[in-house]
Amino acid sequence: MNFVNPNAFTTRPEIVGTFGVVTSTHWIATAVGMSILEKGGNAFDAAVATAFTLQVVEPHLCGPGGDVPIILHDVRRGRPEVICGQGPAPAGATIAHYRAQGLDMVPGTGLLAACIPGTFDAWMLLLRDYGTLRPADVLAPAIAYARDGHPIVERACATIATVRQQFETHWKTSAAVFLPGGDVPKPGSLFRNPALADAYSRIVREADSAGGSRDAQIERARHSWSQGFVAEAIDRFCRTQDVMDVSGRPHKGVLTGDDMARWQATVEAPLTYRYGRYTVCKTGPWGQGPAMLQQLALLKGFDLDGLDPTSAQFIHLQIECAKLAYADREAFYGDPAFVEVPMATLLSDAYNAERRTLITDQASRELRPGRIDGFGGVVTLRRPEGGRAAAGAGEPTVGRLGQVSGDTVHFDIVDRDGNMVSATPSGGWLQSSPVIPELGFPLGTRAQMFWLEEGLPGSLAPGKRPRTTLTPTLALRDEQPYLAWGSPGGDQQDQWITQFFLRHVHCGMNLQEAIDAPAWHSEHFPSSFWPRTARPGVLVVENRVPSATVAELRRRGHEVEVGEDWSEGRLTAASRADPWRRAAANPRGMQGYAAGR
Repeated sequence: MNFVNPNAFTTRPEIVGTFGVVTSTHWIATAVGMSILEKGGNAFDAAVATAFTLQVVEPHLCGPGGDVPIILHDVRRGRPEVICGQGPAPAGATIAHYRAQGLDMVPGTGLLAACIPGTFDAWMLLLRDYGTLRPADVLAPAIAYARDGHPIVERACATIATVRQQFETHWKTSAAVFLPGGDVPKPGSLFRNPALADAYSRIVREADSAGGSRDAQIERARHSWSQGFVAEAIDRFCRTQDVMDVSGRPHKGVLTGDDMARWQATVEAPLTYRYGRYTVCKTGPWGQGPAMLQQLALLKGFDLDGLDPTSAQFIHLQIECAKLAYADREAFYGDPAFVEVPMATLLSDAYNAERRTLITDQASRELRPGRIDGFGGVVTLRRPEGGRAAAGAGEPTVGRLGQVSGDTVHFDIVDRDGNMVSATPSGGWLQSSPVIPELGFPLGTRAQMFWLEEGLPGSLAPGKRPRTTLTPTLALRDEQPYLAWGSPGGDQQDQWITQFFLRHVHCGMNLQEAIDAPAWHSEHFPSSFWPRTARPGVLVVENRVPSATVAELRRRGHEVEVGEDWSEGRLTAASRADPWRRAAANPRGMQGYAAGR
């Protein structure tokens, strides 16, 4: 018998309708996406407009210089697909080059950490091949909010405050944008970014000049980005600017206009795993998404039906499976174009039956990757020294109501025809790198996920994709497209994504109940972000987890840290079960919202 939620209260309703639903990590972006559906656009048109708006209203969590994986189901094609908007390392990004700079890690900020920006081309590919609108239509809301202003959220202001000294001392082009009038903007004040509005307006003008064909306009917009004025500005900035980063020394970048001209987003089949009635779809092992599938392959051997999702047993099993899956992530995952990843073995019944025997009633304190002859590499654990990473390094934190060591943005959309899309745009945060003045945005820092040791699946190499943490999710139920969901949160993403799924599938919770429920995460394994440290045995739980559960988890050997009541994750989710469209959004951080009718 399924567990029945003892608390029927939810922080907001589960949105239910038949026309369409949009849910994102910012209410303005959700409203923009919904407006596109109302105007006759499909889910993919709405996704592009939502994504560009998120770059404007959550600049501390994503930006035009970042990256994005997209997972979708197009009813016309009848299959789930993945668009890879994760740009690879530039041609000049060699281990030898970074070692010659005296570095043993790729810095977490600055120009040396920049991969080829992947977001813009990915959104244009989605618009061209799956959407119906033109670049001007989907860029108009973002341009308006950048030019006319939007109410800046408290977390953006807090992030700007943490890097104010860096801006004023070293990154003066960022100070010009994010310290208007020489001061940190006040929460709720009208914030503008005219340079970004100008850059996107120029792309629209150049696209319009291509004539009446929608495809021609999209291709002209892609050209403006990767071979036109945007690429030229990025090339010039990386060649001429010595930028201070977390290494404590300034460095020039290695990203060039030629790198940008040679890369385009790609479409591929998702990696899938069958779990009962559900087929869960994720990116390939160039992202951490398969870590969720590995958790499910391990959890399949336990009876979770009827377990209280805030009980010690439920939490313990999920966390111990996550530890094993993430250990394999470190040992085996990498860009399949460069390294063979044994995913068939990692998801096989035999492999997981053997791995499952490692799970006992006691918490593991070891990093225990599996052994597969001829595959993988050993990552050396680093322990934190003197606390957490420096301000601006790694992925940004949510802060006051969501204090985690990684965050970004996410959205899910289902339209009336049943098209579905889930995306996790990230990178190019305001605190990642200095603003390029002609463009109004900084570059990303995803290359910090590479190792500067030779011979690992995640070792740095030119043209190689970093093993990103970005991990949208889509699931079929009884072979029909059913659920799209995801969360910001760096290494925590596939922990919260898995917990949500288990609560929905095994505990009978609706989408909003499964999001609102108390959550947790492990910091047992190496962080994907500078300075790449691990905290073996550490389990962070919300204060809403019952005290008896916390006591039992400690008895089992977990090093439990209790956070604030609403401090874990920023999930959104949308589902399709004809004729219904449903959606839910996270109250944590007080920014996310779902809409639909």
